[in-house]
Amino acid sequence: MVVQQTTQQFSVQSPIQSAVIMKLEKQDKADDRVDLNHATWDSLEQQVTRCQRCDIHRYRTQTVFGVGNRQADWMIIGEAPGADEDRQGEPFVGRAGQLLTNILAAIHLPREQVYIANVLKCRPPNNRDPYKKEIHHCQDYLKRQIELVQPKIILVVGRIAAQTLLQTQLPVGKMRGKIHYLPELQIPLVVTYHPAYLLRQPVEKRKVWDDLRRAREIYDPL
Repeated sequence: MVVQQTTQQFSVQSPIQSAVIMKLEKQDKADDRVDLNHATWDSLEQQVTRCQRCDIHRYRTQTVFGVGNRQADWMIIGEAPGADEDRQGEPFVGRAGQLLTNILAAIHLPREQVYIANVLKCRPPNNRDPYKKEIHHCQDYLKRQIELVQPKIILVVGRIAAQTLLQTQLPVGKMRGKIHYLPELQIPLVVTYHPAYLLRQPVEKRKVWDDLRRAREIYDPL
């Protein structure tokens, strides 16, 4: 009888204990986000460096925060770090990065004059597409980066980055060729193909050139 009573008491307490643990976990996650709205560059980078909001942190060599001129008129936003970026801690450093540098140079825009960041700050395993929950956990970081830079124009490269910022499921081909605006900040935004895609489909470079010219035409009068 004593054994039965002890077991009965434990079964009643377990759901309560679980609820308390879940509440504490939710509170921890909420606390993790509380300072981002007022974060400085240094505090934001520190939070990204120690971020463990999702399981993807287990696979990274290091976080990839962003690079470039923090007072830039132009901001370039990509999808996520690749293997080269994960090793070096800087976005767009591999073959795709060199192509991006060349693309910017074609419109007389030195890479040093722009700020570059990704939606995700950690490399997805095996370069897979980011999961929605991973994007969700990183969105606050990117939003604060945009607020701190205060760019006059944003160039978004690649499907996932564009879908994330514009909150749509449209393919790049349906988003490029027009001017978009970030809902909250009213910053003009131009979508184009990712440099990594151009390495596989060089025939599409002409479209990217058209997109860059359009972005330049938008920016010059600003």
